[in-house]
Amino acid sequence: MSDPQPSQVSARDRHLFAPGPKRILALDGGGVRGVVALAFLKQIEQELAAKAGHPVRLCDHFDLIGGTSTGAIIAVALALGYRVDAITEFYHRLAPLVFRSPMIRLPGWKAIFDATALARELETVMGDRRLDTEDLQTGVGVILKRLDTGSAWVLVNNPRSKYWETPANQDYIGNRHYRLAQIVRASTAAPHYFDPQEIAIAEGVQGLFVDGGLTPHNNPALALFLAAYIPTTGLGWGTGPDKLTIVSVGAGTFRDSFKTQMLSGAASARLALRAMIQQIGDSQQLVLTLMSLFGESPTPWAINAELGELGSTPAPGGPLFRFLRYDIKLDQAWLQERLGAKVSEQQVGQMRRLDDVRSMQKLGELAAEAARRQVKTEDWGG
Repeated sequence: MSDPQPSQVSARDRHLFAPGPKRILALDGGGVRGVVALAFLKQIEQELAAKAGHPVRLCDHFDLIGGTSTGAIIAVALALGYRVDAITEFYHRLAPLVFRSPMIRLPGWKAIFDATALARELETVMGDRRLDTEDLQTGVGVILKRLDTGSAWVLVNNPRSKYWETPANQDYIGNRHYRLAQIVRASTAAPHYFDPQEIAIAEGVQGLFVDGGLTPHNNPALALFLAAYIPTTGLGWGTGPDKLTIVSVGAGTFRDSFKTQMLSGAASARLALRAMIQQIGDSQQLVLTLMSLFGESPTPWAINAELGELGSTPAPGGPLFRFLRYDIKLDQAWLQERLGAKVSEQQVGQMRRLDDVRSMQKLGELAAEAARRQVKTEDWGG
């Protein structure tokens, strides 16, 4: 088969397979705290437009945009060509519809929210589009967890990936056939909050999927780097700060801590939920540690009190990419010191929740201020 002529190459394939430096945008999960990521994305969009002298869509700038859970919603919308303002408007309409408890529920027995509204709203944006749709203007990645096999799935619209096509023996359904609305719904199916999502993966076989945050990739930066770099994925992008830039955008991070007496004698379901939340935080910290260590970063973040910032620590064998991390810490002292914001302990507690829509406006305001201070296009290199 001859190589396609330039006029025949899709926008997706130009981003994924054309030579030259590449850029990845990775978006954390975090429920309604996705408004934090949107505030940073708005600032990035504005900075790029100012530099270019005309409006810029992030799908035109980034070669691979991926996300976990709420980050998956934003990532797919960006890859479809939506601008940040349109996604933010959708997000503020979506959250109150989705995070509304039903009149009758059995705590610990059923999920506390009905995913019907979420599925319906995703359909309005994504319709019947599949992972192979030409409407995706760039590479896109969605992180989800297949519960029945205990495997983390990183689905990328890469036509050279191993499971893209349905094989002749029909052993499985090729990834290209998965509907975007369905895989994004699966990526957001956080246990306790939403019921799992079933997806047909072979004739007569349904996979059971839950939130991608239950993998090590609630911060999907490492997973997307591996999907772009490992030759068996079919991308095989080059490494080095001049060849690869990875922009990682958070949804407000914090250390989940509490006084022992708060959970003394608590129901096992409540303890399990708290442990799950902490495990997600531990995985995020590990990803940030690895990305900071193996990348060159002009925007270093403190990992913890022991490690501090790793910006001055040389990567073994040299940096593999330029790494930029943007986020806010949902901590009273940090918000006061870095943003001059005075918030109460109660406000901080509300902002840390995945499902408290009352905190969205304040979160957006704090993140917008942080974005104005953190996002500088001169940090992005070439």
